[in-house]
Amino acid sequence: MTNKVSVLIVEDDRAISNLMTTTMRTSGYSYHTAATGELAILQAVSQNPDIIILDLGLPDMDGVDIIKKIRTWSQNPIIVVSARSEDKDKIEALDAGADDYITKPFSVEELLARIRVAIRKMHYDTSSQKNDPVFQNGGLRIDYAAGCAYIDGDQVHLTPIEYKLLCLLSRNVGKVLTHNYILKEVWGSVLESDTPSLRVFMATLRKKIEKNPSEPEYIQTHIGVGYRMIRIKGEQDAE
Repeated sequence: MTNKVSVLIVEDDRAISNLMTTTMRTSGYSYHTAATGELAILQAVSQNPDIIILDLGLPDMDGVDIIKKIRTWSQNPIIVVSARSEDKDKIEALDAGADDYITKPFSVEELLARIRVAIRKMHYDTSSQKNDPVFQNGGLRIDYAAGCAYIDGDQVHLTPIEYKLLCLLSRNVGKVLTHNYILKEVWGSVLESDTPSLRVFMATLRKKIEKNPSEPEYIQTHIGVGYRMIRIKGEQDAE
């Protein structure tokens, strides 16, 4: 069965672009391609793709600028696939509005997995669950209206900061949130000195919701970048 999800591939390296298009075709996704930033923006406007796969090093403009432009009208997932491997490059792209970041060289299996994560997040957002008073992810349940969280039916006693962190992550399932973004949303300011405090709160939150905090099921760390809540595959994904 053909997948209705459309993908825009923005990549100027012909070999990599061909690899991606072949992958999309064999996986049942429809796709368009662009080898320049100008064409990428034109395609993003005219084709309105569900997901954008974006290289940062384009011949006419920087990929981060493309992300910023697209984010002025679209919130569809943007997955960066770039040879830039420095944390500062990842953080800049994610802060600009990218949803995910893969470093070249990459495996086809990893790219497809990241696309599936983006699709699940799209379905989660468009089904209005984002505004639903109750969030369910595996054994984790958050009653936003009551301000309570539960693991396997048992209430978890969280501090106000821990609860804010959990809610922020849950409302952005599958998306990497940078340290700066979390600090701004939870603390209202971004100070480098606050990052250690964030790590402490995240560690205590994990102890309360994870069966094994050293092998987290719900909250994934992206070292030097930030955190992501993983969408637990369940009945809602089996359709």
